[in-house]
Amino acid sequence: MTEPTDADLAWMRAAISWSLRCPPLADRFNVGAIVVARGEELAYGYSREDDDTVHAEESALGKLAGHNLTGATVYTTLEPCSVRASRPLTCTQLILAAGIARVVYAIREPPFLVDCDGVEQLEAAGLIVVETPTLAAAVREANPGIPW
Repeated sequence: MTEPTDADLAWMRAAISWSLRCPPLADRFNVGAIVVARGEELAYGYSREDDDTVHAEESALGKLAGHNLTGATVYTTLEPCSVRASRPLTCTQLILAAGIARVVYAIREPPFLVDCDGVEQLEAAGLIVVETPTLAAAVREANPGIPW
């Protein structure tokens, strides 16, 4: 597994900050995401940013519709979803369709809502996937009420 860089950790801390803006909703994850290319933030997103069912990665990628994201990195506080009822595409599918090269996340999705395999799907498609377990505690703190 690829080790996170100092830059990865800094971007993840920023994503965690975005997760703290999520409107509270019982039993739902508070997730922050940032899309970065060439060391520059292209867009951010967070859960429920503009409606109760929008996911963080979906929100960030939606702001970049029409942009060439080949080679970009998505920083997300939680493993991208691979099962979803509220939208036709999962966050994993959106990331793959966008041409993203790397995904950096802090913690896997716990199986209390769905059994997620976003990491496996991304790796199988050839993306570089980096876990930042040193930031997992901060993600748990941003998600009180989730049974980790």
